[in-house]
Amino acid sequence: MTDSNMAQLGSMALNGSSPKKVAYFYDSDIGNYAYVTGHPMKPHRIRLTHSLIMQYDLYQQMEIYRAKPATRGEMTQFHTDDYIDFLQKVTPDNMDSYMREQGKYNVGDDCPVFDGLFEFCGISAGGSMEGAARLNRQKCDIAINWAGGLHHAKKCEASGFCYVNDIVLGILELLRFMKRVLYIDIDVHHGDGVEEAFYTTDRVMTVSFHKYGEYFPGTGELRDIGVGQGKNYSVNFPLRDGITDESYKSIFEPVIENVMKYYQPEAVVLQCGGDSLSGDRLGAFNLSMDGHANCVNYVKSFGLPTLVLGGGGYTMRNVARTWAFETGVLVGQEMDRTLPYNEYYEYYAPDFELNVRASNMENSNSREYLEKITAAVIDNLRQTGPAPSVQLQDVPRKPFGGMTDEEEAELDDLDEDENKDVRMTEHRWDKRIEHRNEYEASDDDELARANGATRRNGNKRTFSDFRKGEKETESGNASPANPENGSTPGEPAAEEAPDANDDTIDEIAAAEQERDAAADKPEEPKDKEFQMEIDDDKEKETEKEKPKENEHEKEKEPENENGVGEEKANGHETEKLSVHVQEKANGHERKKESGAERKTENGAEKERGKEKEKEKELELEKEKEKEKEKEGEKEKEREREKEQEQEQEQEQEQEQEKEQEKEAEKEKEKKEEMTDADGDAEMADAEAEREAVFKKEDEEPERTTQEPTPLADESPKEKPAEEPATPAAAASSAEKESLGKNKKPASVSPTGSEPLALEKAAEAAKTDSPAKEKEVNSPDAMDIDQDKSDTEKTKPASATES
Repeated sequence: MTDSNMAQLGSMALNGSSPKKVAYFYDSDIGNYAYVTGHPMKPHRIRLTHSLIMQYDLYQQMEIYRAKPATRGEMTQFHTDDYIDFLQKVTPDNMDSYMREQGKYNVGDDCPVFDGLFEFCGISAGGSMEGAARLNRQKCDIAINWAGGLHHAKKCEASGFCYVNDIVLGILELLRFMKRVLYIDIDVHHGDGVEEAFYTTDRVMTVSFHKYGEYFPGTGELRDIGVGQGKNYSVNFPLRDGITDESYKSIFEPVIENVMKYYQPEAVVLQCGGDSLSGDRLGAFNLSMDGHANCVNYVKSFGLPTLVLGGGGYTMRNVARTWAFETGVLVGQEMDRTLPYNEYYEYYAPDFELNVRASNMENSNSREYLEKITAAVIDNLRQTGPAPSVQLQDVPRKPFGGMTDEEEAELDDLDEDENKDVRMTEHRWDKRIEHRNEYEASDDDELARANGATRRNGNKRTFSDFRKGEKETESGNASPANPENGSTPGEPAAEEAPDANDDTIDEIAAAEQERDAAADKPEEPKDKEFQMEIDDDKEKETEKEKPKENEHEKEKEPENENGVGEEKANGHETEKLSVHVQEKANGHERKKESGAERKTENGAEKERGKEKEKEKELELEKEKEKEKEKEGEKEKEREREKEQEQEQEQEQEQEQEKEQEKEAEKEKEKKEEMTDADGDAEMADAEAEREAVFKKEDEEPERTTQEPTPLADESPKEKPAEEPATPAAAASSAEKESLGKNKKPASVSPTGSEPLALEKAAEAAKTDSPAKEKEVNSPDAMDIDQDKSDTEKTKPASATES
């Protein structure tokens, strides 16, 4: 095969032709996946980007592909088998049974488990691998996959919202055909997963511009340059907060220029993380949309096969704007800064512009710091030596990911066989690239609408019309002196009604201004002017006919040929005037019809817009209702939990009350036992006191027996009379009698005087009232008796004893 034939096999851009062939990979299912509630990563941003790409008609300059999701075998070219098996098995329902694996593979907080996790990773990795395969086969010059760029995932570990590293898989596919691949990362975070994968090889150079210093993932120092064979092939440019467009451009272009000079890559992989934009939720840079896109445009200017990927970006509206604008940069199409209406139009309020402006954030990157880091990076690049190469070897026929040429040809043949009578199928429409110099736009509007694209300026391409407009004919200016085409001086040129699809550029520009004014202005003045013109024409006709009738009456000559000719001429003139009037009327009617058509079209567009807005409002209301229902269910659950808690509290209170009652009963029993014991003790004390009293009484008669007998001279009458016994003494004596029944009788003296006194006292006590008996039994009476007995004991001895 000659060199010319080899050149024909290459792509247009690589062979020196100006336009680049761009392949765009998008899967409509990507927006259906969502991380857990409140997570900053939103796959829905890919859907917003695609909507803008379709509305800006960028799809006409690209081939659109829906890549086959990556399989388990394709993912395990970089990741371990057990890690991919875990991602394939784990779901939110069974994640509790994989707690050990979640800790092992770092799946949990930043990288949660959600529905469709493995399918989401397959779509992301499949687009990057298919794009790399098409670059290898020179089917395109630039491949775009905004769903890719997940640069934090490790070989057997998830990290930084990334599970499967599609970038590494795409680079491995490129290395099948390319000797050296350059990876550029403009995400605000360091691309640690890609750097780690190729840290020891010289076939891939990784260049990362990122924030460094107390920031995730904490790697990417200037001194991290690779090890072994890969030494000096890892380039890190650490930055500080608030870098601006000018500062970023001053470091990006020199570094990439020297990388291209010393490394000479054969393909480029560009990660366009949107979190380096100003105003990002997690970012710390101050780049505008133009500053971010400048990096893409500069990499594109080297003309190398380029795989463009997404990445971070957590303010959806800014990410969608930037990636759509960068898609226009890659296809070479200028884009209007006023956003076209789309299904996510309300996301871009309040300005509705295709722009992300920088803020007044302070730039912590001084010029001296940036120049110092740039000089150190370029010095490391000089030490890389000559561009590395590899030994020639057979390239495997089957690619790691994506389709071969034979498989793609089979799909084309299958599409033709299944749709023999269809002029434009979905498969052909995706691969069709519209030439920019086409006179008329494509008439495949049904497929365009089905894929989310709508025509903004009519159905056909506009062109310039240099004929006189309607305003000149209606302005009242005189008609030219020398009419053309045989028209009379009083006859204006015939006017043609403009076609709604053939509007000129000037008319389109003025149409939008006239639409609002036409609705406010009444149509009656135009009708009056038209009626006045008709009346003027009729007056002219009558004025011309009157002199002719007068002349005819005066002459009263017979009709001749001249007269007939004059009448014919007059009739011809009247016919012309009537034709002129009819033409004017037809012109006005056409104008009215065209205006009405335009109004109806505008009204229909407005109605469509209103219907769409109503549909969106209904959807929002439905979502709100669903949220309210969910909140109501949550509230019901909370109420149930509260009721359960209250019931538990009541049960606990009842149990406590029962325990308190039991304790009170026990205390009562103890008190009763104590009272019984006290009563027994009191009875014992009383008995002891009574025994003591009886002992004293027994001792007193013994003492009396020892007293001497009276003399013979003394008679019993001379003995002093005893004092009458007090009631208390009588009571005590009665008690003693009652208690001493069962005891031995006390000894009586020979004289018998004391027993008689006791008997008298007992009789006196019997005559007392029962109340006095109670007083006798009282403890006070007992104390008195005891005092008396004590005094008796202390009396002086008798005369006989002395």
